[in-house]
Amino acid sequence: MKNTGIVRRLDDLGRVVIPMEIRKTRDIKEGDPIEIYVEGDMICLRKMPEKSCGICGGTDNLVEVDGTYICLEHAYKLLKRVEEVKRC
Repeated sequence: MKNTGIVRRLDDLGRVVIPMEIRKTRDIKEGDPIEIYVEGDMICLRKMPEKSCGICGGTDNLVEVDGTYICLEHAYKLLKRVEEVKRC
């Protein structure tokens, strides 16, 4: 991991601004989905691919539903759950 030397402070709502230089080099634009995860003692940010599962973030075997993508594994789980609810 490359140290940029850029430091930002957290505001009173817990927000931090990603510097313009980093947003430009990583092609991050307003409205892009950003995944936040923890790795060891680090809090990491990752730009999500344009097409990824809205549940798990996976990029394989996607199905589009009303402009949102879902992987086949989660589509199957949702279908089973819907069938269970319909029986009740």
